[in-house]
Amino acid sequence: MANFGTVGMDWQQRVNWDRMRNYRLERARERMKAHGLGAMLLMYDENIRYVTATLTPGWCKLKPGLRYALLCGDDAPVIFEQGDVGFQLERHNPWIPKENIRHAFPWIKGAAGPASISQVTKFTNAIVQEMKKSNVSGMKLGVDFVDINMIQVFKDAGVDWVDGMTPMMEARAIKNVDEQECMRMVGAIGDAAHWECMKFLKPGLTENQVTAHIMEFLYNIPGMEDVEDVIVSSGPNTWPNWRNFSDRIIKPGDIVFIDLAALTWNGYKSCYYRTYCVGKEPSQEQKDVYAIALKWLYDAIKTVKVGATTKDIASQWPSAQKTWGYEDEDQAAANLWGHGLGLAQYDTPVISRIWSLDFPVEIKPGMVFALETQHGKMYEWGVRIEEMMIVHEDKIELISGFPVEQITVVDPQPGYSRFIKY
Repeated sequence: MANFGTVGMDWQQRVNWDRMRNYRLERARERMKAHGLGAMLLMYDENIRYVTATLTPGWCKLKPGLRYALLCGDDAPVIFEQGDVGFQLERHNPWIPKENIRHAFPWIKGAAGPASISQVTKFTNAIVQEMKKSNVSGMKLGVDFVDINMIQVFKDAGVDWVDGMTPMMEARAIKNVDEQECMRMVGAIGDAAHWECMKFLKPGLTENQVTAHIMEFLYNIPGMEDVEDVIVSSGPNTWPNWRNFSDRIIKPGDIVFIDLAALTWNGYKSCYYRTYCVGKEPSQEQKDVYAIALKWLYDAIKTVKVGATTKDIASQWPSAQKTWGYEDEDQAAANLWGHGLGLAQYDTPVISRIWSLDFPVEIKPGMVFALETQHGKMYEWGVRIEEMMIVHEDKIELISGFPVEQITVVDPQPGYSRFIKY
């Protein structure tokens, strides 16, 4: 469970942000050197955050190049900020040396048109200059994102660029004690949000009304930065799971599942499904199918321990061909699923029968991930559930606490169902 409150206090340690910032920076640097890189150019939001502890505003996300960071050798990171926002970084982020705050040279994925190559040239020249200053010129540059406009300009400039995402994935996979506490807070917020769902749900609401209500609930919590999605699917929208919400009216007896997809507290993200039945008890068939999905989930959880592999976990799940008659495992991608959580919703490990059986990854202490299972009846109803966990040397800590043993029944009316006994 979360140990502390959501804000900082002088009388209680809580999350040690300085320690967390230093841990992340030095872990990234260690993995950079382990891969033989002289520098890393980071353009994805989660990697920039990991190394610089600076915030990417919502409108900048998914637009690599609007802001980016460079980590060279043993030097402090350099942040290339969008426009004149860097002046604000000088106020808000004193752990970044003032002289290491630059302005970016964006081309907005080619939207700058014929100016794109000119912008990328300025972008590249600035990177080359920083590498020279840090005495890593000529060494390999790890890059976590490559735009088509960068390839030729890097070649012309003699930049020896290689994969920089793998070392960052390795770094982010292992969370320190402060990151783990952030994830406990994410779990506690998720518990509260599902409790709010349980109180708010009723027949007659639309899926998007439920999404809107939970969004408002979450954004009122201190430290909440972003809520990527609150998935609310009801009735036939629950199977196949279209992972969305609409203006469909929720009817009495509908199965509804809700996913808190990447509620983001101080950068750290959730993924947290629960299944509800609205207005009356679920049928025996629905209860039986839920019991199957629950068994799949907890059989997988029981295999999680230090030294086990993602193959051990995925082996607990049945094949998509046998279970749903699908062509192959890829057609059931994310149905029986696991994925790391942190500053991104997909940290290492990602667990699936698609690849984990042949390419196992070892489970290590400090990993944080979610496991999720689902099952259902085509175009009628489906169930989905998920647990989030922290891996410790000697145990697994579940950080999602909302009841999961059965479908959560919301406000059943007396006499509404022949399954209710009075």
